[in-house]
Amino acid sequence: MQNIFLTQIAFPGLGIDTFSVNPVAFKLFGREIYWYGIIIAIGLILAFLWAVRLDKEEKLPKDTLVDLLIVGLPVAIICARAYYVIFSWSDYKNNLIQVFKIWEGGIAIYGGVIGAFIAGYLYAKAKKISFFKIADIGAPCFLIGQAIGRWGNFVNAEAFGSKTTLPWGMQLVQEGITVHPTFLYESLWNSVGFLILTLVRKKKPFEGFIFYGYLLWYGLGRVWIEGLRTDSLMLGNLRISQLVAGLCIIVSLSVMLMKWKNDSIKL
Repeated sequence: MQNIFLTQIAFPGLGIDTFSVNPVAFKLFGREIYWYGIIIAIGLILAFLWAVRLDKEEKLPKDTLVDLLIVGLPVAIICARAYYVIFSWSDYKNNLIQVFKIWEGGIAIYGGVIGAFIAGYLYAKAKKISFFKIADIGAPCFLIGQAIGRWGNFVNAEAFGSKTTLPWGMQLVQEGITVHPTFLYESLWNSVGFLILTLVRKKKPFEGFIFYGYLLWYGLGRVWIEGLRTDSLMLGNLRISQLVAGLCIIVSLSVMLMKWKNDSIKL
């Protein structure tokens, strides 16, 4: 969440005229409350409610989901911030106190996802619960949160793509450019992924299939969407999120093919 400002946006190819986007929803006791945080909270709540629904099928031990939320959420936030700071180190190395000012923006969704799954794995090991049972519940819930959360990028006028002449291009009026609405691409991609995983859930051939399906689907989407963005975190000439997405694709496909070969599972 960076460069917060009131901006003018239009979708001329879709017949949507210029309108203002204000990232501030309201003020509470003199403090500005941002739409970004509200949208993220809505995504989190809906994802948790869906997890509760799925838990009725998986039948995890009582209070497991609440415990995972209590443990996983702070770990996810810390990892999301750490991921961003590590790959933007030049912005923080001379003023380390800025590392802790998360309210000023600077988090990366991939870091949050990685942190959440690590927390889930450690919790599962400690409680002697199948990690993949937990991960199969969490995977579609992440897609819900990510699909909704990307609209937080929209209200902040951030995470958009390169210039485009496509009819659904998003015009940034002040800048005088029309760009790929990559927030929308990813939101739609994640929504479709959620529907697919929901449809195949009851016919999953092995425990962990939904988790690996999530890695594959999100990885495929992120590889091409990240290539359109202009604000990617970089490692030399490599886009970090594309690299991580590529690894997710390789790992998920390898496991699925190995399962198919060893267990004669029809994928």
